[in-house]
Amino acid sequence: MIIDLKDIGLIRKGKWILDQINWQVEEGEHWVLLGLNGAGKTALLHMLSAYHFPAKGSIEVLGRRFGKDPLGEELRQDIGLVSQTIQARFYDSDSAYQIVLSGGFASIGLYETPTDEMRARAQELLKELGCFHYANRPYYTLSQGEKQRVMIARALMGQPKLLILDEPTNGLDFLAKEQLLDAVERIESMPNAPTILYVTHHVDEILPLFDKVLMLKEGKVYRSGESRNLITEENLTDFFGIDIHLTWTNNRPQIWRK
Repeated sequence: MIIDLKDIGLIRKGKWILDQINWQVEEGEHWVLLGLNGAGKTALLHMLSAYHFPAKGSIEVLGRRFGKDPLGEELRQDIGLVSQTIQARFYDSDSAYQIVLSGGFASIGLYETPTDEMRARAQELLKELGCFHYANRPYYTLSQGEKQRVMIARALMGQPKLLILDEPTNGLDFLAKEQLLDAVERIESMPNAPTILYVTHHVDEILPLFDKVLMLKEGKVYRSGESRNLITEENLTDFFGIDIHLTWTNNRPQIWRK
């Protein structure tokens, strides 16, 4: 079991921002966490990474039970997290290659000497994710889409068991978005590929590899299960509160307002 949440609740400033969260993610599954802004997605991610602790319920991530087993950095080393917050912390003068290498040390910046094995892994990840041709360019010269792919490569350097991609297409144009989604699809076929948790509010980003979806609404689980069974016009109309028209193209859902 990768994630096991039972009757979880989280309070912030006297308000339940998460309540009655039940969710199980098994090894080999890839999930989309779908919800509008304010649904509680970020709070849930922070809890999975042991930055927040629940006010009620039991939580186990990667075999570590909160309140019983060591957490903190020990847990976070097994989780690869890609988010806008982390991206903003890097030094603009570092090259894409240096930033990916830093993932092997879980550091912001490269302060230790990488091994030959680490260098080889970084180069392979840069190639796999379509970043190799700009590996030596300074980070500040990269486009937002290029930066995001570098961040994903960095997150994979430590061979995490769980990879969390927190709204990775924010701010990307159509072409950059599709290039990033292509890179995400390639992760599944990598050796020792991690379980992927993809966080978004865009239904069209539910790639075929994401066979499961957790729909989060107002801090509670709206639906959880097989993507094909849950991504329906009826569910989405109720979930978003407007009439939705849905089609599937190349095994990806496309929606628009009726």
